[in-house]
This record gives sequence, C-alpha cells and structure tokens, in this order.
Amino acid sequence: MAERRRGNGPGRKNRGQQDSFFDYTLLFIVLFLLAFGLVVLYSTSAYEGSLLKEPDPAYFLKKQMVSTVIGMAAMIVVANIPYHFWERFAVLGYLVSIILILLIIPFGVEANGAKRWLKIAGMSIQPAEVAKLGMILFLASLICRMGRKIRTGKGFFIVLMIPMPVSLLVWQVTENMSSAIIILGIAVLMLFVSCPDYKRFVLLGLAGAAVCALALFIIVNAADSGSLGVRGTRILAWLDPEAYASGKGFQTLQALYAIGSGGIWGKGLGKSVQKLGFLPEAQNDMIFSIICEELGLFGAIAIMLMFVLLIWRFMVIANNAPDLFGALLVVGVMGHIAIQVILNVAVVTNTIPNTGISLPFISYGGSAVLFLMIEIGIVLSVGRGIRLKDL
Repeated sequence: MAERRRGNGPGRKNRGQQDSFFDYTLLFIVLFLLAFGLVVLYSTSAYEGSLLKEPDPAYFLKKQMVSTVIGMAAMIVVANIPYHFWERFAVLGYLVSIILILLIIPFGVEANGAKRWLKIAGMSIQPAEVAKLGMILFLASLICRMGRKIRTGKGFFIVLMIPMPVSLLVWQVTENMSSAIIILGIAVLMLFVSCPDYKRFVLLGLAGAAVCALALFIIVNAADSGSLGVRGTRILAWLDPEAYASGKGFQTLQALYAIGSGGIWGKGLGKSVQKLGFLPEAQNDMIFSIICEELGLFGAIAIMLMFVLLIWRFMVIANNAPDLFGALLVVGVMGHIAIQVILNVAVVTNTIPNTGISLPFISYGGSAVLFLMIEIGIVLSVGRGIRLKDL
C-alpha cells in the first residue's frame, strides 16, 4: 500500500504534493484466491478429467488456467485505465447485455442440460456475467446523474426497476435464477448506499419475505399435484432432501456427506471420496463441499476469512473513493462477490434451495473468472484515484 513520504533531502516531496494509492493487500488476496482455486480445482476435477474420451486429469485445470491468465491480463489493463473512461459505455453495456441474452435463443450453446453460453471468437461467454458488469456500470452512472432525485419515491422506483428486464431475461431465457437474484441484489445494494431512507428498504425486505413465504406455502400445498416443475421440486428437495435422494436431493445430500466427513481438519488435500463420481459437478457449484471434505472446518473458515478480508478492502476503497461514481462501482463489485459467496455457501449447506451458483475465483468457469478479474481491475483503478497528501 502506498505510504506517505517523510524526511528531508532531495527525495522529499513538497508540502501538499500527493502520492497515488495502490491496494497491494487487495491484489494479494485476489491472487491467493486464484492460486488456491486452481489447486482445489485440480484436486476436485482430476477424476472427472480422467474419464473423458481423451483422458487428461489436468483437463479442467488447463482450461481454467487459460481463462485466469487472460483475466489477469485484462485486470492489469483495466486497472491502468481511469475508471471514468467506462462511464461513457454505461448505456451501451446495458443494451449489449440484453442483446447477448436474447442471442442465446437462436445461437446458445447447451452444456449439462442448460443453454446459457455463446461461442464468441472460439470462447464460451456467459451473457449473465456480462449483464452483472453492465448493470454495475449503468447503475453507477444513472445514480450519479439523478443526484438528489434518487431520494424521491419516483427516483427510487426508477432505479429499482432498471435491473428488472435484465433479471427476467436471465431467469427465463437462460433459466439461471441465481444470476437473476445476484443482478437484483447488486441493484438493491447500490441503491441502499445512495439513498438514506432506510424505511423503504425495510418495507422492500418485508415484501420480499412475504412473497417467498407465499410461494413456499403454495408449493408445499401443491406437492401432491405432480405439476410443480423443476423449481418447485427443488424447493421440496430442499425441505426434505432424503425424500428426493434419487432425484433433486441427490447432489445436496452428497455435498452434506462431504462436509460432514471432513470434520475439523479434513481428510487431506486430494483425498476426497465424494469427488470420485459421487458428487455431480463437484468442480463447479459444489466445490466448497470438497474444500470442507479435504481441508475440514479449518480450511472452510480460512477461505471464508479471505473473502471477508476482500470485502473489507472493497469497503476501504469505496469509503475513500474520489467521487460517488467510483464509490458506486466498488460497491457494485463488492455486492456481486459478497452475494455470490453467500448464496454458494448457503446452497452447499442446504440453507437455501439449490440454485446452481459458483464460488467466485474458485469454481470452474472461464467467463466467470474473466469478468471477475475485469471487475477487480475497475476496483484497483478506483483505488489508484485516491490521493494521499503529505503532512
């Protein structure tokens, strides 16, 4: 981290001259999470890789490393571009997000039963990840332009409605409810730090809880009808996973077995049993359960503490950002990562229904890592805008 220069001599700056700030702590945390993620990914996916048509235990690791290297290069480039440069692309980012999601309908690539990707220049891109970044840029720009109008009921409602079209498209077109929830969560958090009227958020939270309770009541009472669909069955499997052990509850039960068998210290890195074909897609949404099995409660808490430190650094940069636009960008990125971590851990531990959501920086997923690194680059760019004055 940048420090104020003191002392006499030619190296001493004049009074009032400023040093630029760079958050090396944030960079170290991100690099640690990436390195840890690659190690755990190899441990988790080696068995699945050995079962491919062309067996390669490092298959998933190699693909993730390529995305990670590209993501780090993108982070370096973005970190060295003044963050206000991206403000002019805010509206474009919002529109491109919608267009990419709609392109999934005719041109989408299906994998593991889900049609959520587009092939662009030989790379698989998930439009939902583009939408998250586009939403952060657009809302930061919009809130700054609205100024005090955001405190009015009309302004509050406008900002709250902006992410709705994108969220609905992500939910319905890509059948990715978790990403739709994250996009809404990012908007609510950015609105929360911009609007001092907390009563509205209390009412919003109560309304959301009431809707969830009503939906849960309807699904439970319609359980015998046999017409619940995939999402309804997932909720019933969440309430009683053992009753759906051969269906929607299978993955959840296997994840809980992995967590329970790990104990406090774990079985040891690479010694997981559940990854040997018992836990489906272990390298994706359920990788946290393998961390618990191999590294135990100690390893799980350690990695959660790293995410807590990451959120803390975001808060430090946001509180000291040169302007509101920079602060909102950081808050948006913080909301994205924090919500995704909370939802992933909640799904793995069966605290909420299974929504299929990855663990940032650690789960397998090329486009997810790429856009996360771009977001980190934006945060570092905002941090570089902070100036520390000599005393």
